[in-house]
Amino acid sequence: MKVAIVHDWLNQYGGAEQVLSALHEIYPEAPIFTSIHWPEVMPGGWQGWDIRPSWLNRLPFVNQHHQPFLPFYPLAFESFDLSGYELIISNKSAFCHGIRKSPGTLHICYCLTPTRFLWTYEEYVRRERIPWLMRAFLPLLIGRLRLWDRAAADRVDHFVAISQEVRERIKRFYERDSTVIYPPVDTERFQPASTPEDYFLIVSRLIPYKRIDIAIRAFNHLGLPLLIIGEGRDEKRLKAMAGPNIKFLGRLPDGQLTHYLSRCRALVFPGQEDFGLVPLEAMACGRPVIAYAGGGALETVIEGETGLLFGQQSAEALATTVRDFDDQRFDPETIRAHAANYDRKRFKSQIKGFVEERWAQARRGG
Repeated sequence: MKVAIVHDWLNQYGGAEQVLSALHEIYPEAPIFTSIHWPEVMPGGWQGWDIRPSWLNRLPFVNQHHQPFLPFYPLAFESFDLSGYELIISNKSAFCHGIRKSPGTLHICYCLTPTRFLWTYEEYVRRERIPWLMRAFLPLLIGRLRLWDRAAADRVDHFVAISQEVRERIKRFYERDSTVIYPPVDTERFQPASTPEDYFLIVSRLIPYKRIDIAIRAFNHLGLPLLIIGEGRDEKRLKAMAGPNIKFLGRLPDGQLTHYLSRCRALVFPGQEDFGLVPLEAMACGRPVIAYAGGGALETVIEGETGLLFGQQSAEALATTVRDFDDQRFDPETIRAHAANYDRKRFKSQIKGFVEERWAQARRGG
């Protein structure tokens, strides 16, 4: 098979890029087509990859401020000529599933989520600081992009969802069935520490929908030490909210990140995520997770065994759960064994098996 991998954008590193890394390990010869590419912020080991950005990458400031270019992403992906490829794998949370393919080409979409800011626009925009003038015409643009997004979903032959939550959204928004294959966690690089230290931890991009503000208000009230690792456009606002017991450490290299994950009392996960890799990285270190009871956390956090869930997405509910939390109740080896169910080898085996099965089916004309 001649394989192409398609990814939304490469101007930041997060869970989607961890999935891309694993896909590249399965198909190392496959070129990666993407809308924009900012090599300076991507891992150093990616410098030798065959990454092919679209014409959108030539526009000024697009890497640093990609949101204003929203109307152009469908055009960017539709401009790629993938006529020479037999298999396309799109790693999608936004627009890359809209790639055009030739007859006979198999397109499998690994769906991180149906495009969040299109299908849950009202919830998404409520926490974004968008100028009033832009808010006036955005609904019209969003409506048009929804129509495109829905039509683009029909170009996909098979959907793979990262969680049951995402599978339900694919069914609701795209009217398509999908198979769940959980995303990869590099569990082998995480090891438990001998004893935890006295702090709670957040590891996240600092953007509004992650709901870090909930945790800051809760820990301001509790007065307990909270460390926050990550950076993002909401950083200034969050720092202004935080009391002296809350420290921002910025973005850290993997070695330092593992150090803090393995020694925290618990990881705090206040947002509603499609899946959430960071809780499983904390569990791979043997540490429990305190998470909002929604989205992917409902599939990975076992109440009372690998962590605790709080039922209302509010500072009060989180503070109550943290106040009742006792890390001595949790067994690090049990937590770590649970995380091993999501390791990288399992993901690669399941994806490869799924692709081979669908490829054989397509060759038979099924």
